[in-house]
Amino acid sequence: MLETYLVGGAQDVNNDPTAFLDSVKQALKAGITAFQYREKGTSKLTTDEKAGMARVLRKLTREYGVPLLIDDDEELALKVGADGVHVGQKDRRIEKVIQRAHGKLIIGYSCNQVDQVTKANSLPIDYIGSGPVFATHSKDDADPVIGLSKLKQLVSLSTHPVVAIGGINSANMAQTLATGVAGLSVISMVLQSNNIGLAVSEIRQLLFNLHS
Repeated sequence: MLETYLVGGAQDVNNDPTAFLDSVKQALKAGITAFQYREKGTSKLTTDEKAGMARVLRKLTREYGVPLLIDDDEELALKVGADGVHVGQKDRRIEKVIQRAHGKLIIGYSCNQVDQVTKANSLPIDYIGSGPVFATHSKDDADPVIGLSKLKQLVSLSTHPVVAIGGINSANMAQTLATGVAGLSVISMVLQSNNIGLAVSEIRQLLFNLHS
């Protein structure tokens, strides 16, 4: 599931909901293995519009047999029948999410430091997201860059599979996979690409070469 993990919301496509849905559909068709719906920062969607978008995305991802995760909103995830929820460190609510969603939803947790991963190892979650590995412009409040050596350390320490996120592109994705991560989480590389199908197939081909 984590191999080619797309994250995004309308803010990643100039706040154009129609263009956003079209981009996600292209990515699903090209072979992404999971999609996390995340409205953040400069998003202009209201709460109701976000719920409506989540329902459309649930239908779309189901058509392609791809898991849908919702960022930081287990209630919305449960309401629309999503497969999972992803929780960040700044949300400071992982225990509450586990209590509400354990056994019902896949739970992802952002962990970018050794102490965070150590804590996560004792929690009944399904995977962790680590980054930003490289500088990124997709998130206004992004944490400091951790780099490849730190990512490798976190992968070695974690008892859960790790997906790398943050500034990943065609020039650095092979090095990122070499750290032992379970997959790559991408935003701009796909959603701001002139050829979404090609961007996704680049990742898929690299993973295929790695496993063959």
